[in-house]
Amino acid sequence: MKHKLTKGLSFLLIAIVMVTTIIGQPLSAKAAGPDVQAESAILVDAETGKILFSKNPDIALPPASMTKMMTEYLVWEAIENGKISWNTTTQISDYAYSISANNSFSGVGLTQSKDYTVQQLYDAMAINSDNATSIALAELIAGSEGEFVKMMNAKAKEMGLPDYKFVNSTGLANSDLGENYPKGTEQDASNRLSARSTALLAYNLVNDYPKALTISSVPSAEFDGQTIRNWNWMLPHDPETASSLQQFYYKGIDGLKTGHTDLAGYCFAGTAERNDQRYISVVMKTESVEARFQQTARLMDYGFNNFDQKELFAKGYQLENKSTLPIAKGKEDNVQIATNNSFVVPVKGEQAKNYNLEYHLDKDKLNKDGELTAPIKKGEKVGTAELVFNGETDYGYISAGDSKTTVDLVAQDTVEKDNWFMLTLGAIADFFTGLFSTVVDTVKGWF
Repeated sequence: MKHKLTKGLSFLLIAIVMVTTIIGQPLSAKAAGPDVQAESAILVDAETGKILFSKNPDIALPPASMTKMMTEYLVWEAIENGKISWNTTTQISDYAYSISANNSFSGVGLTQSKDYTVQQLYDAMAINSDNATSIALAELIAGSEGEFVKMMNAKAKEMGLPDYKFVNSTGLANSDLGENYPKGTEQDASNRLSARSTALLAYNLVNDYPKALTISSVPSAEFDGQTIRNWNWMLPHDPETASSLQQFYYKGIDGLKTGHTDLAGYCFAGTAERNDQRYISVVMKTESVEARFQQTARLMDYGFNNFDQKELFAKGYQLENKSTLPIAKGKEDNVQIATNNSFVVPVKGEQAKNYNLEYHLDKDKLNKDGELTAPIKKGEKVGTAELVFNGETDYGYISAGDSKTTVDLVAQDTVEKDNWFMLTLGAIADFFTGLFSTVVDTVKGWF
Protein backbone atom coordinates (compact mmCIF):
# COMPACT_ATOMS: atom_id res chain seq x y z
CA MET A 1 0.00 0.00 0.00
CA LYS A 2 2.84 2.34 0.94
CA HIS A 3 4.63 1.51 -2.34
CA LYS A 4 1.49 2.30 -4.40
CA LEU A 5 1.00 5.59 -2.52
CA THR A 6 4.63 6.60 -3.14
CA LYS A 7 4.34 5.65 -6.81
CA GLY A 8 1.11 7.61 -7.12
CA LEU A 9 2.66 10.69 -5.56
CA SER A 10 5.62 10.42 -7.94
CA PHE A 11 3.33 10.35 -10.95
CA LEU A 12 1.38 13.30 -9.53
CA LEU A 13 4.59 15.29 -9.03
CA ILE A 14 5.74 14.52 -12.58
CA ALA A 15 2.34 15.55 -13.94
CA ILE A 16 2.45 18.85 -12.03
CA VAL A 17 5.94 19.60 -13.38
CA MET A 18 4.86 18.76 -16.93
CA VAL A 19 1.73 20.90 -16.73
CA THR A 20 3.70 23.78 -15.23
CA THR A 21 6.29 23.49 -18.01
CA ILE A 22 3.67 23.28 -20.76
CA ILE A 23 1.73 26.23 -19.40
CA GLY A 24 4.83 28.23 -18.63
CA GLN A 25 6.40 28.04 -22.08
CA PRO A 26 3.65 29.79 -24.06
CA LEU A 27 3.29 32.46 -21.38
CA SER A 28 7.02 33.10 -21.46
CA ALA A 29 7.06 33.19 -25.26
CA LYS A 30 4.11 35.57 -25.30
CA ALA A 31 5.80 37.91 -22.87
CA ALA A 32 8.96 37.96 -24.95
CA GLY A 33 7.16 38.68 -28.22
CA PRO A 34 7.37 36.80 -31.51
CA ASP A 35 9.93 34.08 -32.14
CA VAL A 36 11.84 35.72 -35.00
CA GLN A 37 14.35 33.53 -36.82
CA ALA A 38 16.92 36.20 -37.66
CA GLU A 39 20.22 37.15 -36.11
CA SER A 40 18.93 40.66 -35.51
CA ALA A 41 15.43 42.16 -35.71
CA ILE A 42 13.34 45.14 -34.64
CA LEU A 43 9.75 46.43 -34.91
CA VAL A 44 8.95 50.15 -34.63
CA ASP A 45 5.79 52.23 -34.62
CA ALA A 46 6.31 54.63 -37.53
CA GLU A 47 4.33 57.50 -36.02
CA THR A 48 5.82 57.72 -32.54
CA GLY A 49 9.11 55.89 -32.99
CA LYS A 50 8.19 53.52 -30.15
CA ILE A 51 10.06 50.21 -30.35
CA LEU A 52 7.62 47.34 -29.89
CA PHE A 53 10.07 44.45 -30.15
CA SER A 54 13.78 43.91 -30.66
CA LYS A 55 16.24 41.04 -30.85
CA ASN A 56 19.96 41.79 -30.79
CA PRO A 57 19.19 45.20 -32.32
CA ASP A 58 22.66 46.69 -31.81
CA ILE A 59 24.80 44.16 -33.66
CA ALA A 60 26.46 45.98 -36.57
CA LEU A 61 26.07 43.80 -39.68
CA PRO A 62 26.45 44.38 -43.42
CA PRO A 63 23.09 45.81 -44.56
CA ALA A 64 23.65 44.89 -48.25
CA SER A 65 21.21 46.79 -50.48
CA MET A 66 19.32 48.24 -47.51
CA THR A 67 22.19 50.74 -47.79
CA LYS A 68 20.30 52.25 -50.72
CA MET A 69 17.75 53.77 -48.33
CA MET A 70 20.39 56.34 -47.42
CA THR A 71 21.10 56.95 -51.11
CA GLU A 72 17.37 57.38 -51.66
CA TYR A 73 17.12 59.82 -48.76
CA LEU A 74 19.93 61.99 -50.14
CA VAL A 75 18.29 62.02 -53.60
CA TRP A 76 15.03 63.27 -52.11
CA GLU A 77 16.92 65.86 -50.09
CA ALA A 78 18.83 67.08 -53.15
CA ILE A 79 15.53 67.48 -55.02
CA GLU A 80 13.95 69.27 -52.06
CA ASN A 81 16.91 71.67 -51.91
CA GLY A 82 16.74 72.37 -55.64
CA LYS A 83 20.13 70.86 -56.41
CA ILE A 84 18.58 68.47 -58.93
CA SER A 85 15.09 67.67 -60.21
CA TRP A 86 13.38 64.49 -61.33
CA ASN A 87 13.94 65.63 -64.91
CA THR A 88 17.66 66.32 -64.48
CA THR A 89 19.64 64.13 -66.89
CA THR A 90 23.04 62.51 -66.61
CA GLN A 91 25.12 59.97 -68.49
CA ILE A 92 26.73 56.79 -67.20
CA SER A 93 30.39 56.88 -66.19
CA ASP A 94 32.87 54.11 -67.00
CA TYR A 95 32.74 53.00 -63.36
CA ALA A 96 28.94 52.77 -63.22
CA TYR A 97 28.89 51.06 -66.61
CA SER A 98 31.40 48.42 -65.46
CA ILE A 99 29.10 47.52 -62.58
CA SER A 100 26.04 47.47 -64.86
CA ALA A 101 27.81 45.24 -67.40
CA ASN A 102 28.82 42.71 -64.74
CA ASN A 103 26.31 39.85 -64.95
CA SER A 104 27.03 38.79 -61.35
CA PHE A 105 25.24 41.94 -60.18
CA SER A 106 22.16 41.29 -62.38
CA GLY A 107 21.44 44.97 -62.99
CA VAL A 108 19.09 46.66 -65.44
CA GLY A 109 21.79 47.06 -68.10
CA LEU A 110 22.70 50.68 -68.75
CA THR A 111 23.93 52.27 -71.96
CA GLN A 112 26.73 54.82 -72.16
CA SER A 113 26.50 58.07 -74.13
CA LYS A 114 22.78 58.20 -73.32
CA ASP A 115 20.87 60.63 -71.15
CA TYR A 116 18.99 59.15 -68.20
CA THR A 117 16.70 61.21 -65.97
CA VAL A 118 16.95 61.17 -62.19
CA GLN A 119 13.46 59.65 -62.16
CA GLN A 120 14.58 56.73 -64.33
CA LEU A 121 17.70 56.09 -62.27
CA TYR A 122 15.85 56.36 -58.96
CA ASP A 123 13.09 54.00 -60.11
CA ALA A 124 15.64 51.36 -61.14
CA MET A 125 17.42 51.73 -57.80
CA ALA A 126 14.31 51.73 -55.57
CA ILE A 127 12.29 49.11 -57.46
CA ASN A 128 14.92 46.75 -58.86
CA SER A 129 17.70 47.52 -56.35
CA ASP A 130 20.05 48.30 -59.24
CA ASN A 131 23.62 49.07 -58.20
CA ALA A 132 24.88 51.02 -61.21
CA THR A 133 22.02 53.52 -61.07
CA SER A 134 22.81 54.10 -57.37
CA ILE A 135 26.39 54.96 -58.34
CA ALA A 136 25.21 57.23 -61.16
CA LEU A 137 22.98 59.16 -58.76
CA ALA A 138 25.78 59.42 -56.19
CA GLU A 139 28.13 60.82 -58.83
CA LEU A 140 25.49 63.27 -60.07
CA ILE A 141 24.80 64.66 -56.59
CA ALA A 142 28.31 64.74 -55.13
CA GLY A 143 30.66 64.58 -58.13
CA SER A 144 32.05 61.20 -57.08
CA GLU A 145 30.96 58.25 -55.00
CA GLY A 146 33.74 59.01 -52.53
CA GLU A 147 32.29 62.47 -51.84
CA PHE A 148 28.81 60.97 -51.69
CA VAL A 149 29.96 58.52 -49.01
CA LYS A 150 31.02 61.51 -46.91
CA MET A 151 27.48 62.87 -47.28
CA MET A 152 26.04 59.49 -46.25
CA ASN A 153 28.07 59.35 -43.05
CA ALA A 154 27.35 63.01 -42.24
CA LYS A 155 23.62 62.41 -42.66
CA ALA A 156 23.82 59.26 -40.51
CA LYS A 157 25.43 61.32 -37.76
CA GLU A 158 22.76 64.02 -38.14
CA MET A 159 20.00 61.40 -37.88
CA GLY A 160 21.58 60.00 -34.73
CA LEU A 161 22.14 56.49 -36.11
CA PRO A 162 23.89 54.70 -33.22
CA ASP A 163 25.85 52.16 -35.29
CA TYR A 164 26.87 52.92 -38.87
CA LYS A 165 29.67 52.93 -41.40
CA PHE A 166 29.06 53.77 -45.04
CA VAL A 167 31.80 53.01 -47.58
CA ASN A 168 29.74 53.04 -50.78
CA SER A 169 26.28 53.92 -52.10
CA THR A 170 25.12 50.44 -53.09
CA GLY A 171 25.69 47.97 -50.26
CA LEU A 172 28.13 45.85 -52.24
CA ALA A 173 31.41 44.96 -50.61
CA ASN A 174 34.16 47.34 -51.71
CA SER A 175 36.12 44.33 -52.93
CA ASP A 176 33.37 43.78 -55.53
CA LEU A 177 34.06 47.22 -56.99
CA GLY A 178 37.60 46.41 -58.09
CA GLU A 179 39.83 49.47 -58.39
CA ASN A 180 36.79 51.74 -58.37
CA TYR A 181 36.07 51.50 -54.64
CA PRO A 182 35.30 55.02 -53.33
CA LYS A 183 38.22 57.26 -52.51
CA GLY A 184 38.73 57.62 -48.75
CA THR A 185 37.51 54.08 -47.96
CA GLU A 186 39.28 50.72 -47.69
CA GLN A 187 39.25 48.14 -50.47
CA ASP A 188 38.30 45.33 -48.09
CA ALA A 189 35.58 47.33 -46.28
CA SER A 190 31.81 46.85 -46.23
CA ASN A 191 28.98 49.02 -45.04
CA ARG A 192 27.81 48.38 -41.49
CA LEU A 193 24.45 49.06 -39.85
CA SER A 194 22.66 47.60 -36.85
CA ALA A 195 18.97 46.74 -37.04
CA ARG A 196 18.30 49.73 -34.79
CA SER A 197 20.21 52.06 -37.13
CA THR A 198 18.53 50.58 -40.20
CA ALA A 199 15.10 51.09 -38.63
CA LEU A 200 15.97 54.68 -37.70
CA LEU A 201 17.11 55.33 -41.28
CA ALA A 202 13.82 53.89 -42.56
CA TYR A 203 11.91 55.92 -39.96
CA ASN A 204 13.49 59.14 -41.25
CA LEU A 205 12.89 58.23 -44.90
CA VAL A 206 9.22 57.35 -44.34
CA ASN A 207 8.45 60.41 -42.23
CA ASP A 208 10.54 63.02 -44.07
CA TYR A 209 9.76 61.79 -47.59
CA PRO A 210 6.57 59.70 -47.50
CA LYS A 211 6.27 59.90 -51.30
CA ALA A 212 9.22 57.49 -51.45
CA LEU A 213 6.64 54.79 -50.66
CA THR A 214 4.80 55.47 -53.93
CA ILE A 215 7.91 54.15 -55.71
CA SER A 216 9.00 51.41 -53.30
CA SER A 217 5.46 49.95 -53.52
CA VAL A 218 5.63 49.43 -57.32
CA PRO A 219 5.80 45.65 -58.05
CA SER A 220 7.13 46.12 -61.60
CA ALA A 221 7.86 48.90 -64.06
CA GLU A 222 9.15 49.58 -67.57
CA PHE A 223 12.76 50.71 -67.87
CA ASP A 224 14.59 51.29 -71.11
CA GLY A 225 12.36 48.87 -73.05
CA GLN A 226 12.35 46.12 -70.44
CA THR A 227 10.27 45.13 -67.43
CA ILE A 228 12.02 45.44 -64.09
CA ARG A 229 10.62 43.76 -60.99
CA ASN A 230 10.66 44.56 -57.31
CA TRP A 231 12.55 42.13 -55.08
CA ASN A 232 9.99 42.77 -52.34
CA TRP A 233 7.83 39.65 -52.68
CA MET A 234 5.34 40.89 -50.09
CA LEU A 235 3.90 43.37 -52.61
CA PRO A 236 0.85 42.44 -54.75
CA HIS A 237 2.71 41.29 -57.88
CA ASP A 238 1.16 41.02 -61.34
CA PRO A 239 -0.58 37.81 -62.50
CA GLU A 240 2.51 36.60 -64.37
CA THR A 241 4.42 36.10 -61.14
CA ALA A 242 1.59 36.07 -58.60
CA SER A 243 1.24 32.31 -58.51
CA SER A 244 4.74 31.83 -57.13
CA LEU A 245 4.81 34.91 -54.90
CA GLN A 246 1.23 34.98 -53.60
CA GLN A 247 2.23 33.08 -50.47
CA PHE A 248 4.41 36.02 -49.42
CA TYR A 249 1.87 38.79 -50.10
CA TYR A 250 1.13 40.86 -47.01
CA LYS A 251 -1.72 43.34 -46.86
CA GLY A 252 -0.51 46.89 -46.33
CA ILE A 253 3.16 46.39 -47.25
CA ASP A 254 4.47 49.25 -49.42
CA GLY A 255 8.25 49.18 -48.88
CA LEU A 256 11.04 49.40 -48.26
CA LYS A 257 14.26 47.61 -49.20
CA THR A 258 15.59 44.09 -49.53
CA GLY A 259 19.25 43.15 -49.26
CA HIS A 260 21.52 40.15 -49.74
CA THR A 261 25.20 39.31 -49.84
CA ASP A 262 27.04 36.19 -48.71
CA LEU A 263 28.31 38.09 -45.66
CA ALA A 264 25.03 39.84 -44.87
CA GLY A 265 22.69 36.94 -45.47
CA TYR A 266 19.11 37.79 -46.42
CA CYS A 267 17.85 41.11 -45.03
CA PHE A 268 14.71 43.20 -45.34
CA ALA A 269 13.57 46.57 -44.06
CA GLY A 270 9.79 46.52 -44.43
CA THR A 271 6.95 48.89 -43.72
CA ALA A 272 3.20 48.31 -43.74
CA GLU A 273 0.10 50.38 -43.00
CA ARG A 274 -3.35 49.23 -41.98
CA ASN A 275 -6.16 51.38 -40.62
CA ASP A 276 -3.88 54.44 -40.34
CA GLN A 277 -1.35 52.46 -38.30
CA ARG A 278 2.13 52.05 -39.80
CA TYR A 279 4.98 49.84 -38.60
CA ILE A 280 8.61 49.56 -39.68
CA SER A 281 10.45 46.26 -39.31
CA VAL A 282 13.98 45.09 -39.96
CA VAL A 283 15.31 41.54 -40.12
CA MET A 284 19.00 40.88 -40.70
CA LYS A 285 20.83 37.69 -41.55
CA THR A 286 17.90 35.34 -42.09
CA GLU A 287 18.53 31.94 -43.68
CA SER A 288 16.90 32.38 -47.09
CA VAL A 289 15.18 34.75 -49.47
CA GLU A 290 11.84 33.28 -48.32
CA ALA A 291 12.72 33.53 -44.63
CA ARG A 292 13.27 37.28 -44.70
CA PHE A 293 9.65 37.78 -45.77
CA GLN A 294 8.25 35.09 -43.46
CA GLN A 295 9.99 36.64 -40.44
CA THR A 296 8.87 40.12 -41.49
CA ALA A 297 5.28 38.87 -41.61
CA ARG A 298 5.73 37.45 -38.12
CA LEU A 299 6.88 40.84 -36.82
CA MET A 300 4.09 42.72 -38.60
CA ASP A 301 1.46 40.29 -37.31
CA TYR A 302 2.74 40.86 -33.80
CA GLY A 303 2.31 44.60 -34.23
CA PHE A 304 -1.09 44.65 -35.90
CA ASN A 305 -2.59 41.89 -33.71
CA ASN A 306 -1.41 43.13 -30.32
CA PHE A 307 -1.07 46.91 -30.29
CA ASP A 308 -3.55 49.79 -30.47
CA GLN A 309 -2.88 53.51 -30.57
CA LYS A 310 -4.23 55.03 -27.37
CA GLU A 311 -4.34 58.56 -26.04
CA LEU A 312 -2.98 58.10 -22.54
CA PHE A 313 -3.04 61.75 -21.51
CA ALA A 314 -5.05 64.38 -23.36
CA LYS A 315 -3.95 67.87 -24.30
CA GLY A 316 -4.57 70.12 -21.30
CA TYR A 317 -3.94 67.31 -18.79
CA GLN A 318 -3.12 68.40 -15.24
CA LEU A 319 -1.49 66.29 -12.55
CA GLU A 320 -3.45 66.19 -9.33
CA ASN A 321 -2.04 68.59 -6.71
CA LYS A 322 0.34 70.02 -9.32
CA SER A 323 -2.12 71.97 -11.45
CA THR A 324 -0.96 75.46 -10.39
CA LEU A 325 2.23 77.41 -9.80
CA PRO A 326 2.53 80.38 -7.40
CA ILE A 327 3.12 83.83 -8.90
CA ALA A 328 5.32 86.58 -7.50
CA LYS A 329 4.56 90.26 -8.26
CA GLY A 330 1.39 89.37 -10.14
CA LYS A 331 -2.24 90.42 -10.03
CA GLU A 332 -3.04 86.76 -9.33
CA ASP A 333 -1.47 84.55 -6.69
CA ASN A 334 -1.10 81.53 -9.00
CA VAL A 335 -1.60 80.27 -12.53
CA GLN A 336 -2.98 77.01 -13.90
CA ILE A 337 -0.50 74.85 -15.85
CA ALA A 338 -1.21 71.92 -18.19
CA THR A 339 0.22 69.93 -21.09
CA ASN A 340 0.13 71.64 -24.49
CA ASN A 341 -0.24 68.36 -26.37
CA SER A 342 -1.51 64.82 -25.91
CA PHE A 343 0.42 61.60 -25.42
CA VAL A 344 -0.53 58.93 -27.96
CA VAL A 345 1.29 55.58 -27.67
CA PRO A 346 0.90 52.10 -29.18
CA VAL A 347 -0.25 50.00 -26.23
CA LYS A 348 -0.44 46.25 -25.81
CA GLY A 349 -3.16 44.80 -23.57
CA GLU A 350 -3.21 46.44 -20.15
CA GLN A 351 0.05 48.36 -20.63
CA ALA A 352 -1.75 51.71 -20.38
CA LYS A 353 -1.86 51.42 -16.59
CA ASN A 354 1.94 51.27 -16.51
CA TYR A 355 2.34 54.81 -17.86
CA ASN A 356 2.38 57.99 -15.82
CA LEU A 357 3.58 61.58 -16.12
CA GLU A 358 6.41 63.40 -14.40
CA TYR A 359 6.69 67.18 -14.35
CA HIS A 360 10.02 68.93 -14.85
CA LEU A 361 9.72 72.66 -14.14
CA ASP A 362 12.08 75.13 -15.77
CA LYS A 363 14.27 76.20 -12.86
CA ASP A 364 15.43 79.31 -14.72
CA LYS A 365 11.86 80.63 -14.60
CA LEU A 366 11.43 80.12 -10.85
CA ASN A 367 12.71 82.34 -8.04
CA LYS A 368 14.31 80.99 -4.87
CA ASP A 369 10.86 80.40 -3.39
CA GLY A 370 9.73 78.30 -6.36
CA GLU A 371 7.51 81.04 -7.80
CA LEU A 372 7.06 82.33 -11.32
CA THR A 373 7.54 86.07 -11.67
CA ALA A 374 4.83 88.10 -13.41
CA PRO A 375 4.08 88.94 -16.12
CA ILE A 376 3.18 85.49 -17.47
CA LYS A 377 1.63 85.01 -20.90
CA LYS A 378 -1.00 82.42 -21.72
CA GLY A 379 0.72 79.49 -23.46
CA GLU A 380 4.14 80.37 -22.04
CA LYS A 381 6.31 77.30 -21.45
CA VAL A 382 7.13 76.73 -17.78
CA GLY A 383 8.52 73.19 -18.02
CA THR A 384 7.94 69.77 -19.57
CA ALA A 385 5.83 66.71 -18.86
CA GLU A 386 7.61 63.39 -19.44
CA LEU A 387 5.87 60.11 -20.23
CA VAL A 388 7.30 57.38 -18.00
CA PHE A 389 6.75 53.62 -18.36
CA ASN A 390 6.84 51.58 -15.14
CA GLY A 391 6.15 48.12 -16.56
CA GLU A 392 8.52 45.17 -16.81
CA THR A 393 9.54 45.39 -20.48
CA ASP A 394 10.14 48.63 -22.34
CA TYR A 395 12.21 48.85 -25.51
CA GLY A 396 12.22 52.65 -25.56
CA TYR A 397 12.12 54.77 -28.72
CA ILE A 398 14.02 54.48 -31.98
CA SER A 399 15.53 57.93 -31.43
CA ALA A 400 16.98 58.67 -27.99
CA GLY A 401 15.82 62.28 -28.13
CA ASP A 402 12.39 61.56 -29.59
CA SER A 403 10.00 64.40 -28.77
CA LYS A 404 7.11 61.94 -28.42
CA THR A 405 8.22 61.22 -24.83
CA THR A 406 7.83 64.83 -23.64
CA VAL A 407 5.48 67.74 -24.19
CA ASP A 408 5.58 71.30 -22.92
CA LEU A 409 3.91 72.43 -19.72
CA VAL A 410 2.33 75.81 -20.40
CA ALA A 411 0.48 78.52 -18.49
CA GLN A 412 -3.26 78.39 -19.04
CA ASP A 413 -3.88 82.08 -18.45
CA THR A 414 -2.17 85.46 -18.70
CA VAL A 415 -1.11 86.96 -15.37
CA GLU A 416 -0.19 90.62 -15.53
CA LYS A 417 2.35 92.28 -13.31
CA ASP A 418 0.79 94.10 -10.37
CA ASN A 419 0.77 97.95 -10.42
CA TRP A 420 3.56 99.90 -8.72
CA PHE A 421 1.38 100.96 -5.78
CA MET A 422 0.44 97.41 -4.83
CA LEU A 423 4.01 96.24 -5.37
CA THR A 424 5.24 99.02 -3.08
CA LEU A 425 2.72 98.10 -0.39
CA GLY A 426 3.76 94.49 -0.72
CA ALA A 427 7.43 95.42 -0.39
CA ILE A 428 6.69 97.52 2.72
CA ALA A 429 4.67 94.68 4.20
CA ASP A 430 7.47 92.24 3.47
CA PHE A 431 9.96 94.63 5.09
CA PHE A 432 8.01 95.01 8.32
CA THR A 433 7.19 91.30 8.37
CA GLY A 434 10.87 90.54 8.12
CA LEU A 435 11.75 93.20 10.72
CA PHE A 436 9.14 91.87 13.12
CA SER A 437 10.48 88.33 12.73
CA THR A 438 13.98 89.57 13.45
CA VAL A 439 12.84 91.41 16.59
CA VAL A 440 10.91 88.39 17.83
CA ASP A 441 13.90 86.16 17.30
CA THR A 442 16.15 88.61 19.14
CA VAL A 443 13.78 88.85 22.11
CA LYS A 444 13.55 85.08 22.26
CA GLY A 445 17.30 84.99 22.44
CA TRP A 446 17.29 87.13 25.61
CA PHE A 447 15.25 84.55 27.42
